Amino acid sequence: MAAQQTPAVDAPKAPPDPIVTMVGRLDLEKYKATIKGLTQFGDRRQGTDRNRAAIDWIEAQLKSYGCTNTERIHYDYQPPEGRGGGRGRGNQDPVIGPGGARRRGVRMPEGVNNDPLKQPDEKLRELNSQPSTPGAREEVFCTKIGTAHPEEMYIVAGHMDGIGYGEAANDDGSGTALVMELARIFSSPDVQTERSIRFALWNNEETGTNGARAYVAQRKDLQGIESPAGSGKYPEPKWLGMIQHDMMMFDHGMPRKDGSMSPVQRPEADVNIEYQVTSKLADAAMLLAHKFQFANEKYATDYPASIGPHMSNTDSGPFMDLTPAISLRELERGSQIGNGWDPNHHQPTDVYAHYSDDDFRLGLNAAQTTLGAVAQLTGAKMMAPAVVGRNQ
Repeated sequence: MAAQQTPAVDAPKAPPDPIVTMVGRLDLEKYKATIKGLTQFGDRRQGTDRNRAAIDWIEAQLKSYGCTNTERIHYDYQPPEGRGGGRGRGNQDPVIGPGGARRRGVRMPEGVNNDPLKQPDEKLRELNSQPSTPGAREEVFCTKIGTAHPEEMYIVAGHMDGIGYGEAANDDGSGTALVMELARIFSSPDVQTERSIRFALWNNEETGTNGARAYVAQRKDLQGIESPAGSGKYPEPKWLGMIQHDMMMFDHGMPRKDGSMSPVQRPEADVNIEYQVTSKLADAAMLLAHKFQFANEKYATDYPASIGPHMSNTDSGPFMDLTPAISLRELERGSQIGNGWDPNHHQPTDVYAHYSDDDFRLGLNAAQTTLGAVAQLTGAKMMAPAVVGRNQ
């Protein structure tokens, strides 16, 4: 009599990765539409009505996504004598760039356009005509509250102000839109995180990161304090890390010898993740950067990520000695942007129409990278529809 065979039992399937579902909610057209919405306010130069209108618009958008606990930071900005509304560059070392990166390749001058007549679009020139004035400033943020550890958070940020008499579409509409899109997805009723996430849109980056500095000065000593006592509420959770997004889109390579640029994206285009090797928390920041690189490998669809140790000239700087801080960009700040790899930087050409879908897609991949990493770091999960219904 033949031996009776035991029927094969299928191995249990692994549950779907909730982060894949969340990343799948990022959409190129939505990302483009958010950048387009920001450009209606021109370059959003700090200290102007167009800047203030943009802040109101950003706050309204965040509330419409469900990130309703919006708050504002209030501070006063008085520009140093002899400086206007832009950031002066001074005389830079011809070999060593900002942050310590070695300059290489064809070196192009880097500066800020402060001549409105260089903007050929008359409507945009008029929109950007009001000059910056000193005085009161505001910036907005909202928070996803963690369910298990509301007293701890990661800060995900971009800067909403720009200069140059364009639309500041890339610098930093691309980073602001990225942060807003992540706020939209994390604020969905079916998404929970164990730790908190703060979505911050800084002002006054272009004058020397004054908005981020104001936030640090006002709130660093409030970290992890329950208020009111016994309430389970933490107005300023402990900072576990700060992730800045600044200029996400244009990676067309170095200038040619004649100073011209390739009209198309370079084949090696990537998402640059930077930390500052001279910071007090350099080792922890490097580890954080690698977590983002691993998330890029798992969740980004088109572009790889590379890591550099010379983060500079962005809003992660004021945080870097207080919490692990990194910056995501289109290019390395010192050795590439500082060498003129982005001819639209602070120029009238930084307008929405100047960028291709490949440029926008590079920014979207940075969003996929950050969403994947932050979801992992905060213990994000998707709730079943029945559970969502009970919680509403």
